[in-house]
Amino acid sequence: MKSERATAVLNYIQDIFGEKILSAQQESLWKGSPDYEMNYVFEASGKLPAMRGLDFMHNDFDGVVKRAIEWDKKGGLVTICWHTGVKSSSYKESQEDNPDFDKLFTEGTEENKTLMGSWDLAANALKKLKEANVPVLWRPFHEFDGKWFWWGKGGPENFKKLWKLMYQKFTDEYGLDNLIWILGYSQHMLDGWYPGDEYVDIIGSDNYDKSTNNEAWKKLISITSKPRAFHECGVVPYVEQFEKDGCIWAWFMIWHTEFLMENEKERLNLVYNNERVITLDKLPKF
Repeated sequence: MKSERATAVLNYIQDIFGEKILSAQQESLWKGSPDYEMNYVFEASGKLPAMRGLDFMHNDFDGVVKRAIEWDKKGGLVTICWHTGVKSSSYKESQEDNPDFDKLFTEGTEENKTLMGSWDLAANALKKLKEANVPVLWRPFHEFDGKWFWWGKGGPENFKKLWKLMYQKFTDEYGLDNLIWILGYSQHMLDGWYPGDEYVDIIGSDNYDKSTNNEAWKKLISITSKPRAFHECGVVPYVEQFEKDGCIWAWFMIWHTEFLMENEKERLNLVYNNERVITLDKLPKF
């Protein structure tokens, strides 16, 4: 069972899916202000995104919790990913770690203790958001089928074990009923990686080739009927392109810094002010 607010958010996304598109923007922290991207979007369009993307990278648990609560108070939605190694929480380790998955999954091993200790940090941060009644669109182990992050290097069977292990730990041990679980493929959309409908709420794919990601859309349909999200892109297509290609995603999320800056302000203005796109001011109160 999910919390009342998490259920309301998920129901809302299911209700609008195929008709409306939520706008989302990933933040960065190294441009002087965590609102660097939000300010750029607002300057371009007069609007703020409906959803803010955050990252637990570099063990920024307290900072993410603080900004997530602030965004929720504004009436916005929150999605969190996590670039982390098995132990250390950084982008470098997320790519360079290459663990022995048999040892990772064996209770009592140093590898398993290390992994569980790392997950405890994230779970405790998410628990603070639960206590603040903040629903989180939780997107761990993203781009798994690209195999450039450690969580994909063990292949599909080990990935599915890893996903289910986190789902069970966070749900059963920590009681994190405020999480909406987002399974995020890369643009490759390889077969055999889906852990099952009971462990996933929303499915999606990343793509930075300036397309509507319609090829991934077709593959996602064959996996599950759950809502589909375009949860990372660079240059966002015009809404008319999404309509033409027949893929009205639950949301698009533009990545931070230079990826956002590749979007000229005129494009952002047209996209954010399209009647099909939901911005912060258009969200209902959950």
